Amino acid sequence: MALIALAADKGSPGVTTAAVALAAVWPRRSLLVEADPAGGDLVYRSAAAHGGQLNPNIGMLSIAATARRGLVPDQLWDHVQPLSGGLEVVTGLGIAEQAAGLAGLWPTLGQAFAALADSPNAPADVIADCGRISGDTPAVELFPHAALVLLISRTEPEAIARVRDRAAALSAKLHGGPRGAASLGNPVIGVVLVADPSDAGKLVNQVNDMLVHAQTGARVVGTIADDTAGAEQLAGRRRGRLDKSLLIRSARKVAADLYQQYGAAWSVPQQGPITGHAGAGR
Repeated sequence: MALIALAADKGSPGVTTAAVALAAVWPRRSLLVEADPAGGDLVYRSAAAHGGQLNPNIGMLSIAATARRGLVPDQLWDHVQPLSGGLEVVTGLGIAEQAAGLAGLWPTLGQAFAALADSPNAPADVIADCGRISGDTPAVELFPHAALVLLISRTEPEAIARVRDRAAALSAKLHGGPRGAASLGNPVIGVVLVADPSDAGKLVNQVNDMLVHAQTGARVVGTIADDTAGAEQLAGRRRGRLDKSLLIRSARKVAADLYQQYGAAWSVPQQGPITGHAGAGR
């Protein structure tokens, strides 16, 4: 099973951009889920495969009604819409108030998202954009079912300090206490830095040292390029060779590294990467 949950501690470091980019280049079939309780962005920013708008009533909102009667993983496909670039997505809630309709259902959703990789009919890994998280955010109820929890962070000192503290808090919640570098818990907590490629190597070492010293049980698993032009291409707002952008090239490396390290524990690969513009970023 493979549910990969992406989240941030505070601000707008680019969780949605990272989630869309990783889903678009994932080494096998992926399903992007906007699981942010505060609401999704793609219905407003991205075109559907038919050229029109995505339907805001098909996605997390419609899944909520189904899940109250029990949710089989393959039923998720009834709530999926393809983006113009081919990426399959479960659109998010329209506004935060709609999250009340998912009360008590987050563990059920987590189980279904994780089990979709083992479906005999249409297996896929789920990449979930969980938005900004805090101690009382219901999306954290997905995390115990995830294979990976990826915290997205920019590289300003205050952002690094926050991601260190958030990683430590999540480790305590999910793993039961502080952990050193040789004692990574399950799910694995990783940090993805949104950084200038020229500084990425040095920053990875510095942030890893901080995470280990604080016994967070987390480590940096990759960097995604801070690439405004690439993000606009990904959202369909700018022309250009998306596959040549720094954003997609860096996302492809992160996806490949994650799959190489953890993929052996997951299901048999199903399909290759998706190309073309696929979504939006924040």
